[in-house]
Amino acid sequence: MVACGKPSLRGLSEGDRSREVRFGRLLANPKVTAGAILAGGAAKVVEAARGRGHVLAIQDTSEINFSTTKERRRGLGQIGKGTGYGVLLHALLALDADSGACLGLLGGEAWTRADGPVAVPHALRELEERESMRWLRGAETARSLLPGAAMVTVVADRESDIYDEWALLPGPDFHLLSRAMQDRRLAGGGSLFKLAAGLALADTAVLDLRKRGPDAPARKARLELRFGRAAIRRPARSPRSLPASVELTLVEVVEPDPPAGVEPLHWRLLTTHRVETPEQAWRVVGWYKARWAIEQFFRTLKLQGLRIEDSQLHHAPSLVNHVAVAARAAVLVMQLVHSRQGQGGEVAGCVFEDHQLRALDVLDRRYADRGQTLRNPHPRLSLAWAAWIVARLGGWNGYRSSRPPGPVTFFNGLRYFNAFADGFDAKDVCIP
Repeated sequence: MVACGKPSLRGLSEGDRSREVRFGRLLANPKVTAGAILAGGAAKVVEAARGRGHVLAIQDTSEINFSTTKERRRGLGQIGKGTGYGVLLHALLALDADSGACLGLLGGEAWTRADGPVAVPHALRELEERESMRWLRGAETARSLLPGAAMVTVVADRESDIYDEWALLPGPDFHLLSRAMQDRRLAGGGSLFKLAAGLALADTAVLDLRKRGPDAPARKARLELRFGRAAIRRPARSPRSLPASVELTLVEVVEPDPPAGVEPLHWRLLTTHRVETPEQAWRVVGWYKARWAIEQFFRTLKLQGLRIEDSQLHHAPSLVNHVAVAARAAVLVMQLVHSRQGQGGEVAGCVFEDHQLRALDVLDRRYADRGQTLRNPHPRLSLAWAAWIVARLGGWNGYRSSRPPGPVTFFNGLRYFNAFADGFDAKDVCIP
């Protein structure tokens, strides 16, 4: 899918009609599931995480909006506020907490609401009957697959602020971190937001904020930091078998003087990590900022690369599986983006096959022959070394003073590289 640069089965099949039919049958096969596809590369991630000091397991959900008409819904259910039809993708990415290296896709879920809206209100359903269970399943996946790391923190946005998750999942060296979804009641009386408002100022700092949309460009922001302990009271609708309260750390960062016309940043972060100093609190903020990786992953899947929403498959089950395949392809691009500075130390073999490594060697020598100025600065056979070559193929000029290559550059470079590697692998084939 990365090689052809398009999500269509026709493109994947390279004009071979019988191959296109076989691909279609594979995606429509009821024995082929999106969950199995998404987890198909987990073994490499588990191996890459082994022995690391701290791994972030970042999870989030994105809506894949497919074009439909009233006469051609393709079996898709409503998404968003009911104005679109498509597939929901919940993904779980693993990152090295210290270097920021993307280790790969641990797993996830993809589904469509083909049966329409649920008649029973959300608050009256058991947790097991809600889509919210995906957050607990994702955290459980991280806990079961990453015992080789010294510490694991599951990072998620506000939808993951579920009392059952706080009460059931944390353990020694296994932590949770998410934004507070609501003003929870505290065990000793009062509420979470009122507690936050009364915390003493601990520190201030200027942080770089990434672009959050067309109306929220990248900028620097002066933030105030506060932190303290909060004993969250069990909600009335949670099972009484859960603890009556859970003690968490609350870390709040707020922007007191945003630019004119800009919504101020205000994060209330809940975590199972103990925080005693401002340095530890800023570290928690940094781990939460790492959520950018999964947002970039979704953009690569949809707008900045694969454009999966252009798929024209006719049936929802096939589209669900197709989204899962595209997610596996998009994460390859993200691994290159995160390795471009060389700080992670990952080997190229975690992404590329043996024949591709040989092709990378040839391309590296070709660039080296052009002079000392633009030689690959990274150790041979490291992932950063491979990323440098792919970025050059994608149009990056190679100068350190230039803006680092992004997902689109790597996506274009991978298309060129895959074609080159396939041809290089076939160069010694004897045709009788």
